[in-house]
Amino acid sequence: MLSWSDVAVPSLPGTGLPLRLFDTADRAVRPVSPGKVATMYVCGITPYDATHMGHAATYLAFDMINRLWLDAGHEVHYVQNVTDVDDPLFERAARDGINWMDLGESQVELFRSDMIALRVLPPRDYIGAIESIDEVIAMVEKLLASGAAYVVDDADYPDVYFRHDATEQFGYESGYDRATMDQFFAERGGDPDRVGKRDPLDALLWRVEREGEPSWPSPFGAGRPGWHIECSAIALNRIGSGFDVQGGGTDLIFPHHEYSAAHAEAVTGDRRFARHYVHAGMIGLDGVKMSKSLGNLVLVSKLTADGVDPMAIRLALLDGHYRQDRFWTDELLATAQARLATWRHAIALTQGPDGAEVLARVRQHLSDDLSTQKALTAIDGWAAEAAAGRGSDAAAPQLISDAVDALLGVRL
Repeated sequence: MLSWSDVAVPSLPGTGLPLRLFDTADRAVRPVSPGKVATMYVCGITPYDATHMGHAATYLAFDMINRLWLDAGHEVHYVQNVTDVDDPLFERAARDGINWMDLGESQVELFRSDMIALRVLPPRDYIGAIESIDEVIAMVEKLLASGAAYVVDDADYPDVYFRHDATEQFGYESGYDRATMDQFFAERGGDPDRVGKRDPLDALLWRVEREGEPSWPSPFGAGRPGWHIECSAIALNRIGSGFDVQGGGTDLIFPHHEYSAAHAEAVTGDRRFARHYVHAGMIGLDGVKMSKSLGNLVLVSKLTADGVDPMAIRLALLDGHYRQDRFWTDELLATAQARLATWRHAIALTQGPDGAEVLARVRQHLSDDLSTQKALTAIDGWAAEAAAGRGSDAAAPQLISDAVDALLGVRL
């Protein structure tokens, strides 16, 4: 699957700082220590209705990580999937009377255009679930052979399931107790009441063909992948086990990231799929979480079609810590639009306060678990001083413009 077009990132003087991020599994902020090539897997969209502010906030958070790694001198191998075969896609297509593949393709293209508008750096590998079918089949075969998976005793639908207790460390990524796991598994795509399962928490690996559903041949019957195995297979085959960051929204902590890690660990024997599990908070509207099921979406494409500068949208989403649940409001957008105008006015001046000092502070703030609000405040202070005629550094406006572009992704 084609990714979107690349974004030019200005080079900055000096070198960026090592990054520290909150790790969900360890419940602490700790250093991220990639090698020459930093590796990251971020779960992508199910393309039936893209891209709302919750999506945008998540992908901006991991775009910041990408940019900070580049600033620190790393090459970045970034992988993202697209769940282009799944029940929500089929349901939306049936509701609207269109082909599910056509719906998926149209929404993926909309997502690409939104990412371009927001200046999100593209993944090196952008992989659809359909593209990874053979990889999933090979992985399911290994899980069956090792006893980590089993076929339910159902003559009509002998689906393949993963034993949630196949690895000793299951549950380490989320840290949830059994009751919380049971709750979230039922709420977030699981099937605890499926007859024939050995345990309600066992997760679907391969769903055998049902009438009217797409399917692909496999040694264990024609069918299609479960949700979690898709990401396991794609990540293992692109960046391998022990990669630096697995990312997504907090709603993916369990079951999705717990199971995708467990699937991979059961195959490789490793104790930990990713070295860091990083999750972005949810975006709400009018006091309620923003979601497709609730129909309370604020779409990037709708705002830009109404003439909103995508850089103002980006600034609005950065005006809050990536890990915190927060709300999208008209006031938040208005503040971002005013900030963008102020910054653009300041960098159009012929001189300003020392730019190197501000760059150092912005790097420091961002390296500390992506403290974007502090970084924005540092730029605000510089812009106010420049507008007041203080400072005589003729190179400062261009340096600040480049820093805002390279590190915050905002083109002034």
